[in-house]
Amino acid sequence: MKVHPSQLQEGCIITKEVMAKTKKPIIPKHTVIQHVHLSVLQKFSIQQVEVGPRLSSGAPFIPTEQKPPGRKKDNLHESPSKETPFVQHYLECVKLYQEWFEQWHGGAAINMHEVRTFMVPLIEKAVHSKRELFLLHHYSTEETYTSHHSVATGLISAFLAAELGYSRGEWIQAGLAGLLSDSGMARIDSTITQKRGPLTEKEYEEVKKHAAYSYRLVENITSLGSQAKLGVLQHHERLDGTGYPLGLRKAKIHRFSQIIAVSDMYHAMTSARLYRKKQSPFKVLEEMKQEQFGRYDHEVIQAFIKEMTNYSTGTNVRLTTNQMAEIVFIENTNPTRPMVRLKESGQIISLKDRTDLHIEEVYEA
Repeated sequence: MKVHPSQLQEGCIITKEVMAKTKKPIIPKHTVIQHVHLSVLQKFSIQQVEVGPRLSSGAPFIPTEQKPPGRKKDNLHESPSKETPFVQHYLECVKLYQEWFEQWHGGAAINMHEVRTFMVPLIEKAVHSKRELFLLHHYSTEETYTSHHSVATGLISAFLAAELGYSRGEWIQAGLAGLLSDSGMARIDSTITQKRGPLTEKEYEEVKKHAAYSYRLVENITSLGSQAKLGVLQHHERLDGTGYPLGLRKAKIHRFSQIIAVSDMYHAMTSARLYRKKQSPFKVLEEMKQEQFGRYDHEVIQAFIKEMTNYSTGTNVRLTTNQMAEIVFIENTNPTRPMVRLKESGQIISLKDRTDLHIEEVYEA
């Protein structure tokens, strides 16, 4: 008999293999349903399965009443409210992204309604939460990097788009594009994406396909605009033609892709990863400034650095030596290397003259 997964119970016997958008069945024929199988069916959004008339115990199987479409499932996530603190909302979305990623890995399509339900309110909070937004790299670990990176890239992209003068609708689109720009990584073999250590040339060539895979996942989503879709496809293109997947140059690259690229690079370099330690945010900003010519959009880079270093004198910072200091003067030409006064000794240091020192963290004044 054919039933909806919500009507199943443990002990049901599958009489026809259950397929998703995968090469192999997600549940083989003759499988005795257990709790883990119910979870798999839900993750892959399976709408119908075929089972035998009796349970594995020999008792007759009497399907329960199917839940109506509008009824909430027991484990449906509650959408965070406007009052939910930013960091709590962010962490909930990180957990959700991991679930979405597993679904995409199994061949499922992107549930854009669910993505928007949880992400749009968070994006709106992020655009007005600069200080918290640029501390997100602290929450990422080597094991959880992928989920944190995608959510954080989306939020930073939205913030940066807003700072560049885009409208509310446009910066929301930029944020969603940033979130989904690495969705195609779900179609890459996990032995590559979870590898500890540098990738081989062949493995890297495989990873480079993720931009095209991400585009395929979003190309038919009607609520995502063409500029957002281009941002997803082109977020690894570089102005000098050294990027991928198409090796485009300058005018052929959409501004959204550059916004995502800068956001992606910043969070990636400041986060702990399986094969690389995290770096100081201000050291990363300096590297970004040096790399901007010829590869990244000058205005995007400059806007990013301006917002990240827009601190007043009196702001407290921690240096890479773990010494606490206070900013006493900022040069417009060297915003990442201000003059600071060490808290303990009172000594004033010009970071412009101390290339061995970087600001590790920024605190409230």
